[in-house]
Amino acid sequence: MGQVIKLFFVALSLIALVAIVSVATQSPTWKTGRVLSDPLQLVTGGPAILPPARLWIDTDAACGVTPRTDPDDCLAIVWLASRKFDVVGISTSFGNAEGDAVERTARSLVASLAQNGLPRIPVWKGLAEPRSSDKAVIAPGVTELRAALQRGPLTILALGPLTNLTAALEGRPELQRNVTRVVAVMGHRPGHLFHPTEGKGAGAILGHGPIFRDLNFSMDVDAARRLLALKLPLVLIPYDAAKDTMITGADLDKLSHANAAFRHVAEQSRDWLKFWNTDVGLAGFYPFDWIAAAYLANPRLFDCAHVHARIAREWVFWLLPRDGLLIDGMSLDSDAEPNVLYCPQTAHPLHDVMLSDLAR
Repeated sequence: MGQVIKLFFVALSLIALVAIVSVATQSPTWKTGRVLSDPLQLVTGGPAILPPARLWIDTDAACGVTPRTDPDDCLAIVWLASRKFDVVGISTSFGNAEGDAVERTARSLVASLAQNGLPRIPVWKGLAEPRSSDKAVIAPGVTELRAALQRGPLTILALGPLTNLTAALEGRPELQRNVTRVVAVMGHRPGHLFHPTEGKGAGAILGHGPIFRDLNFSMDVDAARRLLALKLPLVLIPYDAAKDTMITGADLDKLSHANAAFRHVAEQSRDWLKFWNTDVGLAGFYPFDWIAAAYLANPRLFDCAHVHARIAREWVFWLLPRDGLLIDGMSLDSDAEPNVLYCPQTAHPLHDVMLSDLAR
């Protein structure tokens, strides 16, 4: 009798699962990874910012470490260096790969830049894992970031988790005053899944394709919480900012002819492109971190809004809980004050601007 009851409940569960999938596959939320939300009051091409006088890059660059490791950090670093931004230092983090692999990748990248006669940017190994509040901070990347801030105002481009930044800045108000702004790649509207096919890709399964995490945030949620608490000038360049810019095989061919460093990265990007072609089902990939670098050079091509960012529990497919860095429209909570600048939309020529700038 017990076995019969068990089989009955198994059958009932299967029927419920089929029903859920059947409903979900007809749902726009399932197909696009988005839920309806109030539109943000975006400022077209603004608000304007000045180009950074001095720039620090914190990165989890790992292009080429595995076939499914994204090359976006590497593209961002080479692009900024090729445009001769004053990059005073690079600290390495973790996320796309473990800390040692990221450090090796960053040093290899800087060496390829030197082949073009560009200055050799100092690379410092940062923290290789999230830290607890009572854990001693001993990492050259943290120490050198503090030293760079002591020498004057600094813009920080955060292409990985915010671990090194919080370690360097917490309890140091004199250094916090020298942070011109932090530009970080993370954040999303409530209920949004990072689902690149959005019902369009040939690689979609049941109308749904692969789901990406808000990786930089999820690798160290506590660091993001701590950075928000510091109330620094913070710009978030999210997934959505990259979805209208696609890098194809033809673009990688063009990069290969730009200079030795771009050639180095373009060849390491081929497997990532193949993954997007076959598994995601799109003609190219979205260059998330490169978009954040482009913001520093071309902020007028970004539409932004002063918003309230909060860290809260959300549900994936109504079943799986996770923490998210959520962006609310300011009308949602009358007590909330804008604490970040959120730039989810770009002008359509951004791709052409990024690629044409290679002539520089």
